[in-house]
Amino acid sequence: MPTIDEILSFDDSPPPPGASPWVVEPVAAPITLVDYDPSWPAQAAAVAARIAAALGTRALRIEHVGSTSVPGLPAKPVIDLDLTVAAPVHEAGWLPQLRAAGFVLTVREPWWHEHRLVRGAAPAANVHVFGPDSPETVKHTVFRDWLRSSAADRELYAAAKREAAEATTRGRGLVMDYNQRKEGVIREIYGRAFRAAGFLD
Repeated sequence: MPTIDEILSFDDSPPPPGASPWVVEPVAAPITLVDYDPSWPAQAAAVAARIAAALGTRALRIEHVGSTSVPGLPAKPVIDLDLTVAAPVHEAGWLPQLRAAGFVLTVREPWWHEHRLVRGAAPAANVHVFGPDSPETVKHTVFRDWLRSSAADRELYAAAKREAAEATTRGRGLVMDYNQRKEGVIREIYGRAFRAAGFLD
């Protein structure tokens, strides 16, 4: 399990020299946000069921996270899930099964909590693969649960998302540019979320 210090810290380090996280290179595309869709939880459950069927007991935890998991929040129409496996670095134990189920490995970041990203379609889904000691899965659920409970921070985050999407689309940027533009507001909200969850006094 991660320590509290690990949960409360943010690692903004760039990739090691010469390393790239991209297995499939990203392309610039408009960032399209849509209003919250009440079908998103059911879509997430369907993707989770595909993962569970493919991995069986090797799927230690599957959690719907990200903006599509927060009722009332606009989002890109892509389901985000966190998948916990025993050892992401041992890809032979989980990746072939997910590939057979239609998922594509897109990102590999061994320097950042051994993170992998696989993408699925119908519905579009990003599945973030972490190990049981990763602080990111804790952060994501704390952030989600706080946004579900705080109308003020939902509105703050929604405004930041819309502004970031417009600026990124106008500049023909990538999704990582969109994410970077939201980062200041996300960190601000995290402070309140951590406090509400009891990680801070």
